Amino acid sequence: MKPEMITLKHGDTTIKMPAASLAKLAVASVFAQVLPPAANVQPIYPHSVPELGAVWPGHGGFNGGLVAARGDVPEHYLIIAAKDAGSHEWGDRGIEVKGLSKTDGYTNTQVLIGNDDERKHPAADACAEYQADGHHDFYLPAAAELYHCWLNVPELFAKDTWYWSSTQRSAYYAFLMYFGVGVQGSLGKNLELRVRPVRRLFI
Repeated sequence: MKPEMITLKHGDTTIKMPAASLAKLAVASVFAQVLPPAANVQPIYPHSVPELGAVWPGHGGFNGGLVAARGDVPEHYLIIAAKDAGSHEWGDRGIEVKGLSKTDGYTNTQVLIGNDDERKHPAADACAEYQADGHHDFYLPAAAELYHCWLNVPELFAKDTWYWSSTQRSAYYAFLMYFGVGVQGSLGKNLELRVRPVRRLFI
């Protein structure tokens, strides 16, 4: 069965087409009049990630690089505070704090600042109290997180001093990082060393 044909004439021009095709064109024309032009539709772009070491607007500091998922901690970006939070003792010299990690600075900090006794952990306290861009979830990085910073953005840290990590070595010592040459070691918890807060941006 042949489709029904319709002939359209305008001046010297003649167009012959199936009626069904003409109906589709008519419907499309109506929608074009009712709906906003496609040019007004904003394209959706993936979240923009700043370069390593660049400020990440609205997130409290610099992009310290992507950290792979480990255990219960999903993949995330490490945001490094724009400045140090002073120099402080690690604290609790002579006490071995239970439940601290080489990789999870957030949990370490929660353990250190959550002790029920009167012993203080000034380095962890200073990082936990740090705020920027409305974020109040900063913490003292673990030894592995400080090493991650040295691998990715050593230029963000002072080169003439040591930085405390939240990782404990023993009752008397805790781990630290020297960004001048990329060395990790441990010193007495009673020493006042630099601390740099960090936070996590989950993706």
